[in-house]
Amino acid sequence: MLKPGLLLSTLSFLLFVAAIREDPKPVVKTAYRVETIPMPEGLSSETGAIAFLPDGRLVAAFHRGEVMIYEPKTRKWALFAEGLHEPLGILVVSPAELIIMQRPELTRVKDRDGDGKADLYEKVTDAFGISGNYHEFNYGPIRDKDGNLFIGLNTASPNGGVRREVRGALDTLAAEHPKQMFSPVSYRGWLLKLTPDKRLVPYASGFRSPNGLAFDASGHLLATDNQGDWVGTSPLYHVQEGKFYGHPASLVWEKGWRGGNPLKIEPSELDKNRTKAAVLFPHGILANSITQPVCDQTGGRFGPFVGQLFVGEMNQDRILRVMLEEVGGQLQGACIPFLDGQGLRKGNNRLAFAPDGSLWTGQNDHGWAGDRGIQRIVFTGKPPMDVYRMNLTPTGFDLTFTQPVDVATARQLSQYQVRHYFYEYHKAYGSPQFDVQTVPVLAVSISPNRKTVSLTLAALKPGLIYELTLGNIKGAQGEPLANKLICYTLNALKQ
Repeated sequence: MLKPGLLLSTLSFLLFVAAIREDPKPVVKTAYRVETIPMPEGLSSETGAIAFLPDGRLVAAFHRGEVMIYEPKTRKWALFAEGLHEPLGILVVSPAELIIMQRPELTRVKDRDGDGKADLYEKVTDAFGISGNYHEFNYGPIRDKDGNLFIGLNTASPNGGVRREVRGALDTLAAEHPKQMFSPVSYRGWLLKLTPDKRLVPYASGFRSPNGLAFDASGHLLATDNQGDWVGTSPLYHVQEGKFYGHPASLVWEKGWRGGNPLKIEPSELDKNRTKAAVLFPHGILANSITQPVCDQTGGRFGPFVGQLFVGEMNQDRILRVMLEEVGGQLQGACIPFLDGQGLRKGNNRLAFAPDGSLWTGQNDHGWAGDRGIQRIVFTGKPPMDVYRMNLTPTGFDLTFTQPVDVATARQLSQYQVRHYFYEYHKAYGSPQFDVQTVPVLAVSISPNRKTVSLTLAALKPGLIYELTLGNIKGAQGEPLANKLICYTLNALKQ
């Protein structure tokens, strides 16, 4: 039997050992925290759209037709509207009025008596075609400073049919679409503009699946598309009126079109009139299926990336960041992972900034890769160590970081690995990479404030993606880089 003093010493030692074993490893505080929002019991939470009311409540639409409002303070949901057909976009007019993009029409949904539930469902416009093909999704609306609304219409899938009765004119060439997306009824594959006087105007053509519309901080209209036939890898377009963006199916609805079946036109001919993407997301490297872009206009409440774009990704647990610049009169720029994992799920279909500056993501699978539900991403206040901007120069690129870099590592040529390649414009589904070559980095210089690293490359050519992989570059205080892969779409050289 142990003596009392020895017993106490032994117990103290055992408690000390237990404390060591149970003491968790120090948690490194990251710049962003992911929170999961509780969903209503029994709801199929395939999220089609999210937006915020001025008072900070979230409004969300789900594929089965429910529109619900979430109060973050109480963490409770309330049903606002129901019975919609695959709603994929919400524009908040007021706390009591929404404009919702559903499959058959753009619809005004309004609570007139103030009881918290919609009692008015009113058609805004249905001046576009429906064939019954399962892939005829509709996107938007978003509104510009002049009060115009913009919506996007998906093309139809060759794996789905056309019903006997359709709405709108039927393309007589609709049956001739071997293994290609097609446009059997009016304006499939177009972005349309609805003017304040209710005119629905064909605005731009050539889209396959424009599952994301947005305006950037300068008011440029942007749209994402998805890799597939005629789309070698997922793009972000700067959309301008009257331009053609690559998928030929929609051309049959050009006013006065007499060119026959546009799906049979040679790619080299179509390419002469095609407007190229501002940013390309290399397939399987950065993204497989990008979704909605949203511009950070939070005034810094979401960290240092004010004015830049965040873009959802369906197939990976990832959200991307885009930095645009104007070169030669057109937009181009770079994309980089913003958040990988850290509790984030896949299927990030819809993004929206809350009034408090947090970024919310609505998730969806709908028969493909993805997930369901809603998550919230919060800036913790810890400054990230990341590439803030990538800008083209006449001889290479300037990398501006969010924090000063450690000069000892940042000045080493071996820390920068560059290669270039392009994706072919053709009717086949997707594209391999062509002209894959390593590009030597000839020189590195660092700005006096140690935030900008200038790279001189052996050569620069337009029409290529420049993929940069960074090494063990650190911040001046030893902070590791959050992301080491960044891709710049070089359409035009800088003089």
